[in-house]
This record gives sequence, C-alpha cells and structure tokens, in this order.
Amino acid sequence: MESAGIVLISHSAKVAEGIKEIIHQVEKNVPIELAGGTDDDRIGTSVEKIQTAIDHAHTEGGVLLIYDLGSAMMNAEIAVEMSDFDDIEIANAPLLEGAYVAAVESGMGKSLAQVKQAAERALQGD
Repeated sequence: MESAGIVLISHSAKVAEGIKEIIHQVEKNVPIELAGGTDDDRIGTSVEKIQTAIDHAHTEGGVLLIYDLGSAMMNAEIAVEMSDFDDIEIANAPLLEGAYVAAVESGMGKSLAQVKQAAERALQGD
C-alpha cells in the first residue's frame, strides 16, 4: 500500500515549515504538504491552502490532516467536505508529535486508520 500523505495545518507558515523540516530528518518518502497561515501570509488558516495541500499530499493510501488550534480544525473540516476524496482523516493529535509519529508510521506502510491512531496516541507513550 502506498504511504498516506500528511497535511500540516498551522496558524503559522513558519511553524508548519519547521515541523516538516524536523520530520524530514527521519522520513523523506511520505508526502507532507503545508497549509500554514492565511492566503496573505498572516497568522491564521485558509480553507483554500488546506484544499491545495490535500490535493498535493493525497495518495492511494489517503491523507491525514493534523492541525494546531481550534479554528484550524474547523477549516480542515470544511476542506474535507469540499474535497472530492473520500479517504481523508483528521487527527486529534498534537501537531509536532502527532505529525512526527504519523510520518514514521506512514513510511512503514501502515493504513490511514493506523497512521491516524498512532498520531492520536503520540503523547500517551504506549
């Protein structure tokens, strides 16, 4: 199975870029796309940026969205509703730790559901 792609949704483009940089230290084969900041590069999130990131990160394994703060979740949900793909999941996970674990698990060929579960357990230590 192809690795699930990952979309990092943050209110800050710099935060999303930094997390991707950290993840690339351990996993370079998983598609990771960024949706950081607003359309005019201010602090916030953008449904359009999330949609574009989904389109680029999507694989046959699906795509997992991980977000930082509440309104990012709302925009992620809107982007999923507007998407033509039906294999998109939103993880309720800490952005850095969840994305890191998700990328490693996806790189190991785990299913989208397994990748999401691993991301959501990132801080549980089990």
